[in-house]
Amino acid sequence: MKGEVLNILLIEDNADHAELVMRSFQEHRIANRIYHVSHGEEALQYLFRQGNYTDTKTSPRPHVILLDLRLPRIDGLEILGTIRSTPEITNIPIVVLTTSQAEQDVARAYSEHVNSYLVKPVDFDSFNRMMEDLGFYWLAWNHYPWSETSSLAQ
Repeated sequence: MKGEVLNILLIEDNADHAELVMRSFQEHRIANRIYHVSHGEEALQYLFRQGNYTDTKTSPRPHVILLDLRLPRIDGLEILGTIRSTPEITNIPIVVLTTSQAEQDVARAYSEHVNSYLVKPVDFDSFNRMMEDLGFYWLAWNHYPWSETSSLAQ
């Protein structure tokens, strides 16, 4: 994946948190495309290419999903379950990025096969460092079973 620009789907209803993620990636020169949706229904429309998200050029398959749990309309755990039960998208890595430290949320997320569960730090420096580490791991060091041109990316 070296040199390839990767697609990140950020599913986050809090505009301030979404902005922090995007600014942190920019600050650390993590040069990938971030596609932001703000609620559960919109996330599923994006992933299933419905509504405003039918064009694969403007709404490409994500290489990784950053998923908040506390979302309006459809919560993050339900989205996670839907993704993992859909063969066409089940192999997309999902990182939960949430404020919830509740043991039942962590347990349920892992029972739905989340790849990572991160609790958002409350201070900016810690959050910024977390985004840098997350970006380098998932977007620079990790290898994916598909590229933009493979049939799995379609």
